[in-house]
Amino acid sequence: MVAIIEKRDLRDFDWLTTVLAIAIASFGIWQIHNALPADSYWTKQIIGLGIALFAFFVIAFSDYRRIIDLAPFFYGFGLLLLALVLTPLGVEVNGQQAWLKLPIIGQFQPSEFVKIPTVLMLAKYFGQKKHGALTLREVAIGAAILGGPVGLIMLEPDAGQAMTYFPILAAVFFLSAIKIRYVIGGLLLTAIMVPAAYMIGVKTGKIKKYQQERINAIIDPESVDPRGYGYHTIQSIITVGKGGLSGIKGETETSQSVLKFLPEPQTDFIFAVTAENTGFIGCISLLLAYALLLSRLVSGARESNERPGMLVIMSFATALVFQIFINIGMALGFLPVIGVPLPLMSAGLSALLTTFCAIGFVVSIRMRRFVN
Repeated sequence: MVAIIEKRDLRDFDWLTTVLAIAIASFGIWQIHNALPADSYWTKQIIGLGIALFAFFVIAFSDYRRIIDLAPFFYGFGLLLLALVLTPLGVEVNGQQAWLKLPIIGQFQPSEFVKIPTVLMLAKYFGQKKHGALTLREVAIGAAILGGPVGLIMLEPDAGQAMTYFPILAAVFFLSAIKIRYVIGGLLLTAIMVPAAYMIGVKTGKIKKYQQERINAIIDPESVDPRGYGYHTIQSIITVGKGGLSGIKGETETSQSVLKFLPEPQTDFIFAVTAENTGFIGCISLLLAYALLLSRLVSGARESNERPGMLVIMSFATALVFQIFINIGMALGFLPVIGVPLPLMSAGLSALLTTFCAIGFVVSIRMRRFVN
């Protein structure tokens, strides 16, 4: 699967995309250190970056078309991992059984990794379509492909992680010319089902009290106990505002995260930590870096000479945009806290490895744009 590296490969290698991803991840390690300097999260993230870079280069110098051919195998393996999470092999953290504990590797979150096989499976199926709008059968098959992992993830339950899968299918449907009546039908169904599911979840207890309060903290922040379920959102907003224009400049004795006022600063609220330590200037710089990285991904999709490759890149790009929007929305207080990490920035091997693998596919596709 991995080809011998030739001079042509090094010449066509997308160095700018690679450097951008490494730069953002390195910036993330610095912010994780700023958040919790006395803990080992930042050192583990350095090790995780090394593992992620190894996987990235393996995929980048592989022929992505052969990997897509094996998509059904990877997809089936991914579903198996998600099923194992629900067995006694799964590890429960904060009320969610979403991790597997593996030898050497340690705790691993399959729901992050399985995004890649899901994208590959969708690209393999819809990449074969040459022309014409999607039929209802094709839409149903696409929904079924996504429904497998999403259904298993909801059993963990991890609604936040499940949400990150839907933009992938939306991107594939949009690029495969879905009929407008299917879009309207889907939106109407969503508008009916989401409130209904919420009400049923509240009455049956499936939606926990803390989850309801996190939503209420956004809808009516003044009615939420600032020492209770509104604590996360309020402390994040305070942390963001504290950074001002250029950050607190190393004054750790006043840091919200170092003083343990900000919960989960290394994961859910890493953007708040970034705002506190680097201010408005640092946040804008990070967003510009993301924008440049995403523009490189879109450029790679446009240059792809095959439909499956284009679908792979645009699916990953759409998922990244969605996760960035959700995580920053959580930090700024206009979206509920649902545990979605900030790509390349938040601590966690599973998310970091998945993102670098995705970027590896982008580089591989771009390198082979002149190959028949």
